[in-house]
Amino acid sequence: MTNKYDIIILGGGNAGFGVSAVASEAGKSIAFVEQRDFGGTCPNRGCTPKKVLVAAAHALHEIETASAHHIEVSKAKLNWTKLIQREKDMISFIPDAMAGVAEKRGDVYRGTAKFVGPNSIDVDGNILTADNIVIATGSKTRPLPIPGAELMITSEDVLSEETQPTEVVFIGGGVIAMEFSHVYARAGTKVTILEVMPRLLPRVEADAVTAIQGESERIGITIKTGVKVKSVAKSGDRLSVTYEFDGIDHTIETDRVINGAGRIANVDGLDLDAGNVKHDRIAIDVDQYLRSTSNPSVWVAGDALVTSPQLSPIASYEGKIVGENIVNGATKPPDYAVIPSAIYTIPALSTVGLTEEDAKNQGLNVSVKTSDMREWFSGKSYAETVAFAKVLVDQDKDRIVGAHMVGHQAEELIHLFAMAMRHNIPASSLKEDMFAFPTFSSDIKNLI
Repeated sequence: MTNKYDIIILGGGNAGFGVSAVASEAGKSIAFVEQRDFGGTCPNRGCTPKKVLVAAAHALHEIETASAHHIEVSKAKLNWTKLIQREKDMISFIPDAMAGVAEKRGDVYRGTAKFVGPNSIDVDGNILTADNIVIATGSKTRPLPIPGAELMITSEDVLSEETQPTEVVFIGGGVIAMEFSHVYARAGTKVTILEVMPRLLPRVEADAVTAIQGESERIGITIKTGVKVKSVAKSGDRLSVTYEFDGIDHTIETDRVINGAGRIANVDGLDLDAGNVKHDRIAIDVDQYLRSTSNPSVWVAGDALVTSPQLSPIASYEGKIVGENIVNGATKPPDYAVIPSAIYTIPALSTVGLTEEDAKNQGLNVSVKTSDMREWFSGKSYAETVAFAKVLVDQDKDRIVGAHMVGHQAEELIHLFAMAMRHNIPASSLKEDMFAFPTFSSDIKNLI
């Protein structure tokens, strides 16, 4: 039996719900296909539960700095088992709640989807057809071609294991590794990060990375860049990691080895060839409207789209763009010019716009102001251990083109810079604006 719809949405995460919000309001018939839990990675296995752990680590950091305020605190100890249970309890309602929303907007099919034609999807024996098919299948952990890779765990396992390891090794120094390493280290776990690239977070402003690396090392995290991991193997009831550093082989024993190499589009099981969808096994070829270049009935949004950042707000945004292009005709391309983001180390690293290297490569006439706020009244008041900012202003246009911060409530302040950039507020106007004092926000005028 074949069921016909206006739109089939493959994936019940933020991107899929962005599409359905627009399409449902327009009266389109929708089929949702979800293999796991509705809500997708972010609320169930990613950013939302991770923030519960980050909040606990932040509390430990506050306790660490309490003595600066002449507060005597005995040594704090985190109950890891109860923390993981708290995290699970806080997100337990999400899959059913999101499934309920999906069911109000269309028909729900649970199972594995694959193309069986340009406009047809097989879901465990059910054939669905539609004028439009949206690939919003999200991402998955990037596999690593290392002998013994099957012994590694992922960030999803970190969020599930109720026993705190004594020692962990991250293979890869990306966002996931940096965030969880801070949680582990502040909870008392010994952490090592092994990164193949010359530095951590290669797409992030270099000086901001230097600032957070310094704080990471201050709290006891061992970071080695430019290494080649050769193998992971069992060593009794532990694991051993062999890696090459400076031409010499080293071996480290640990309780857990965690894949911190990032994530890739989760599209390899869709049989894209059967749907006439051009791809290179990972990246689907799309036009400026997020539509497949080879099959105009197919659209891509969210982490399944590799040309944009893998961020939850971006997935929702792209989903709405795709929904509008399906309903109104392909006339609206996404705009990625201003995307604020945060890496939830403790304290956080936040960024928006161009790096200094980007600005130079584009030939812009920029002023660059770098600030260390640790000795500022605001920084000293809160005994900040790291408080870094770098702001780039296009001198010819009097516009902020990039801002990068570590600490100083960076995950919040970055949005003021983003709003100024998005709405073309002159840098001089922001510098002259009025802020409540004394606040971290009032420091903005001194950062430009």
